[in-house]
Amino acid sequence: MKLQLLTILIGCVTIQAAWADRLVTDSTGRDVQIPDHPSRIVVLHEPLLGVPLMDLGLAPIGSYGRTDEGESLMSVDFFQEIFGARGPKPNGVGALGNLDLEKLHALQPDLIIGTEHDSDKANRLSAIAPVYLQNSSTGLVRGFSPEKNLADVVNLSDAFEQRRAEYQQRLMTVKAKLPTYEHQPTYLGLFLTDQVNALGEMSGAAQAMEDLGFQRLSFQDKNDRSGLGSTLIVPVSSEVVGQLNPDVLIILNSYNETDRSPQQTQASLDRILPGWKQFLAPAKEGRILYLDSGKVTTPSVASAEWTLAELEAWLDNPPNKKH
Repeated sequence: MKLQLLTILIGCVTIQAAWADRLVTDSTGRDVQIPDHPSRIVVLHEPLLGVPLMDLGLAPIGSYGRTDEGESLMSVDFFQEIFGARGPKPNGVGALGNLDLEKLHALQPDLIIGTEHDSDKANRLSAIAPVYLQNSSTGLVRGFSPEKNLADVVNLSDAFEQRRAEYQQRLMTVKAKLPTYEHQPTYLGLFLTDQVNALGEMSGAAQAMEDLGFQRLSFQDKNDRSGLGSTLIVPVSSEVVGQLNPDVLIILNSYNETDRSPQQTQASLDRILPGWKQFLAPAKEGRILYLDSGKVTTPSVASAEWTLAELEAWLDNPPNKKH
């Protein structure tokens, strides 16, 4: 079987000449020959790459963490949460961290897209299809900029501009409902796992809040040993959490929780940080917005729109807020 697979992969090298429509440079500095209009794309990270592509109207044919029939093996099905029943779901190419080369080859992709963390696989996968790597880490990308980058790569810039125009229209509607602040308002997202984490800048939620005029609250945590390489979250100590006082505090429950409702999110925070409602200023003053992590944390226009929808509902039916 291994010999047969090797023969197939070697044969694919000669086929790649048919794909070599244009030369692009990916985020890691690699020059890659890719098709002008790729249509059979496999992604190596579904929320960071697959969702932005789907938002552009281009559904990936393959992804990590799904069965052969497209059912999600992960705790949250991002396609289902964000897009509902719209569009097909990708076929599985192996469990997370365990790529199945035979399944990947059987899908006959014309482009494989991964993150900078997949650079160790790039040469091997290039025998099947061109491999484009895109930055995904906090500090390297912001908001839904990855979707714009992907749109340029797959020649769907017009589709991205259309999505951005739709988003801007919704943004103006929500912005008109915001209270008047005498200062530049701040926000901060907290993502709950077995501890409290700060949500990074690479998400639709961050994009929406900053486009509304909010600035991400800056803070320092002397106990933080995580560095800045996280693609999503950075741990925050309980001591620092108690001192956080942004104008809007966003709290999201873990992906691992099937119930990510505000009530269950509060219950999760009760376990991690007992008594938070008594000492956390945004909790006492009604300045907490609960969001569904499965909908708002991908770097896509769609996630930014979900954030706007929830914020608008919150503004239309406000708790007892003080500004």
